[in-house]
Amino acid sequence: MFSLDGDSQSLHIAGGRGGDGGPAHLRGGTGGVGQGPIVHITTSQLIAHNLQATVATDQASQLQNLRASQMASHCPPHSRIFCGRQEILTKMHQSFSDTGIQHTYVLHGLGGAGKTQIALKFIKESSSRFSDIFFIDTSTIATIDTGLKNIAVLKNFGDSPQDGLLWLTSKVEEWLLLFDNADDPSINLKDFIPQCNHGNIIITSRNPGLRVYARSNSSLVSDMEKEDAVALLLKSALQEATSHIEQIAAEIVKSLHYLPLAIVQAGAFISKSRDLDGYLPLYMKHQAQLLSEKPAQSYDQYTWTVYTTWQMSFDRLTPPAAMFLQHCSFLHYNGIPEKIFSYASDYQFSSDGPSEKELEQPLEFLSHFLGPDGEWDSLKFLDVANEVQSYSLISFDPEKKVFSIHPLVHSWSQGTVGNPKRYMSTMGSILGMALSERPHWDMQLK
Repeated sequence: MFSLDGDSQSLHIAGGRGGDGGPAHLRGGTGGVGQGPIVHITTSQLIAHNLQATVATDQASQLQNLRASQMASHCPPHSRIFCGRQEILTKMHQSFSDTGIQHTYVLHGLGGAGKTQIALKFIKESSSRFSDIFFIDTSTIATIDTGLKNIAVLKNFGDSPQDGLLWLTSKVEEWLLLFDNADDPSINLKDFIPQCNHGNIIITSRNPGLRVYARSNSSLVSDMEKEDAVALLLKSALQEATSHIEQIAAEIVKSLHYLPLAIVQAGAFISKSRDLDGYLPLYMKHQAQLLSEKPAQSYDQYTWTVYTTWQMSFDRLTPPAAMFLQHCSFLHYNGIPEKIFSYASDYQFSSDGPSEKELEQPLEFLSHFLGPDGEWDSLKFLDVANEVQSYSLISFDPEKKVFSIHPLVHSWSQGTVGNPKRYMSTMGSILGMALSERPHWDMQLK
């Protein structure tokens, strides 16, 4: 039973448990007396309860906004063992020297080359120049939206990605926006770049195609200089620099082809084993294992190993692109021309040569790059090659017209195939087919 007492402003809720049933006869028994309690709830109690719920909701919202603002304004520090890259840093400082216009700089290159660390080092050296610094994880559209929304919340300018972009475009100040890990080529980054004539933007990406946003203000981040690589290894391995130690370190970084992430992983292993001398023999026998293991302790926030960071890119490739990279890894890693494949596609069978059945696998590989008329289609070939390039797993020299694969990627890619002898045989046949069509070209292939 519900009733409202106007004088006491109390809401009475009365009810009880039904009594036992009456004796069993034709008309049944009478019900029992209700035994439930009567509960009195005053209107002030109802108001207090609603107020508590509102306060709790407001507190949760404020906590969420606080976290969003902290994330928007948080830019992680560069690694404590950062070394070198002075040429790139100098170019970046020069590119951001003017004010009054929007500056964009793109750092592109292979995963593990140190693009993010260079960006963070530059920010540390130039932090006083910028009014605000915003760090955005650009790996997915969802993380980009979250980053832009956090900017809006931080600036009390709304709570949506569009609000964040609106603040950036309307605030004529020297803010800096770091789009980190813009590696997915399917994301149109233009949709998230503030369309205005002010502000500063740094983009780190494996995709060299993003250079369109920066024109000449970009740098290919690749292998380190020998001296810097040695210094990085000794820092990460906790080794004192002596002439003997530096000599051993020089051999190690050479075998790692001066790739920063590989050097840091080697240093972490050496710091644990305390055996700099013994690392190189172990590496020669267990390269894949050593470059796949994540150190328990880390100098920065990078969560991937050398091999896993490339595997992530490889997993995004279409089957023809993955197949192309795997087959190319059984050629020499440097100087791979399109002509090897186009000449092989012109191969003419003869009675004293291998049969079509014997060349079934190379012919199947080449068929991915042929047009409807069976002729070589350079556009199909470049579409596949450009897809692999978009993750920096292969690079192209426009002057020499040849492709190259980083030596560590080259050896890693060989390990991704289940039957390496078959791939080696296929590429050997393709080379033979190309040479038979262009006998005077053999010196360029050797």
